[in-house]
Amino acid sequence: MVDGKKKAVVLVSGGIDSTTCLAICKHEGYEAFALSFNYRQRHRAELEAAKRVAKALGARAHLVLDIPLDVIGGSALTSAIEVPKDVPFDEMQSRIPVTYVPARNTVFLSLALAWAETLKAPDIFIGVNALDYSGYPDCRPEYIESFEKMANLALKECVEGRMRIGIHTPLIKMTKAQIIKKGVELGVDFSMTHSCYDPDPIERACGRCDSCTLRRKGFAEAGIFDPTQYAP
Repeated sequence: MVDGKKKAVVLVSGGIDSTTCLAICKHEGYEAFALSFNYRQRHRAELEAAKRVAKALGARAHLVLDIPLDVIGGSALTSAIEVPKDVPFDEMQSRIPVTYVPARNTVFLSLALAWAETLKAPDIFIGVNALDYSGYPDCRPEYIESFEKMANLALKECVEGRMRIGIHTPLIKMTKAQIIKKGVELGVDFSMTHSCYDPDPIERACGRCDSCTLRRKGFAEAGIFDPTQYAP
């Protein structure tokens, strides 16, 4: 603990949501420990973004774990399945897309729990969102509530009464525009973030995948300049 601050593990992917989540965590006075994952995702440019974000926002430490989810596959982000492009927003909200990575947040949160127990950090922040999102089931409030209950049954520190885990989801009921406005309010430079699922060889965003669509929609609705470099 530094200067009396509570410790928190923050999942940081390098995108808009996790970056704003880290900024909120710091603003609320936590000593933040950033956690990212190289899960063999096709958009590994996000890992460089995560490093930039963790450094710029003053994370106490930044741990990047290697999780080869490409061996399991089953997602357009971890296998040769084509990333959908130009999907209308209404359709995006009506189905779980092929960019869903099987059990990803469960895997990530479980590893966050392990680090949190080691750090004696009772708080975990994750930037999941259940409004402007791609319909992933592990971003819903009921999933987070269930995981938190499980977490407090699973850890030695919790069972022996020394710690209680809290999963914080400050963005879960915010639109992408609201998230962007909040980030700007907290001084976030979104030019250092990356959202695209299928960037080109020089890491420019495609502008057409679900994640790019949501990013563009968010900046437009917020009335804030989008600093993203999109491929022609």
